[in-house]
Amino acid sequence: MGEVIVGQEGLVHSLFLSLLTGGHVLLEGVPGLAKTLAVSTLAKGVQASFARIQFTPDLLPSDLVGTEIYNAKEANFTVRKGPIFANFVLADEVNRAPSKVQSALLEAMQERQVSIGGQTFPLPRPFLVLATQNPLEQEGTYPLPEAQLDRFALKVVVKYPKRAEELEILGRMASTRPNTDVKQVVTPAQVLAAREVVDQIKLDARLSEYIVDLVIATREPKNYKLAELGPRIQYGASPRATIWLALCSRANAFLAGRNYVTPADIKAVAPEVLRHRIMPTYEAEAEGLTSDALVLRVLETVPVP
Repeated sequence: MGEVIVGQEGLVHSLFLSLLTGGHVLLEGVPGLAKTLAVSTLAKGVQASFARIQFTPDLLPSDLVGTEIYNAKEANFTVRKGPIFANFVLADEVNRAPSKVQSALLEAMQERQVSIGGQTFPLPRPFLVLATQNPLEQEGTYPLPEAQLDRFALKVVVKYPKRAEELEILGRMASTRPNTDVKQVVTPAQVLAAREVVDQIKLDARLSEYIVDLVIATREPKNYKLAELGPRIQYGASPRATIWLALCSRANAFLAGRNYVTPADIKAVAPEVLRHRIMPTYEAEAEGLTSDALVLRVLETVPVP
């Protein structure tokens, strides 16, 4: 991926965490930051199928999952599968589609199967949804409800490249034929085998308690010497946050070549696992406190075992 993507190490690392855990990712960033390129490059490198769906206000659920087509010659219905039947699905500007389409996508994410005309079809393995949303334009958007946001394992905020990286981007991509060829180096079967290894990485009982403490501290801050956060957190992280903190910590250790999790692994993945699961109050927003700032405060205060 480094041969195509310049910089954006955090984005690439998060995509690897997603690949190793099977968790879906929400990418937030302004246009032109290589979000689409990163996802398509990952799909090519894994020798997997890739579908990009541009979400628009007139999109229908059938445009996503597929529909039944009447065959007049044979007098029966045949199923035409939609673009969701791919290993990697890029839901571009997911917040531009109406709620019915978002619900259809999120049902596929959760159940990993879709129903078309009374028939149920399993989605391919591995199956990952990587959704993007633009943080700037809010006109004509249908923001994802908090319950739907919780379905995403990670929320990644994609930032502008550094000056040196932008110079390299200019040198590589400022051409009518930029090099975006990607070598296929991994098979889907190898990805699934790697996930089995991730499940075997040791998570010490004290670190399990640390993960639970971090999550409960977002719900009951006063019990963790964070009483000042009580009026600033509308609601805290769900039990899904606990699950994904453990899984992503294991995947982070896997990428570091270790067979055990350290507190540093947990702290490394916590912002992306928790930022979309904590809702700041109006008081916090008035003070300029974002969910990222609240997560950082929790990480600083909850004692590390």
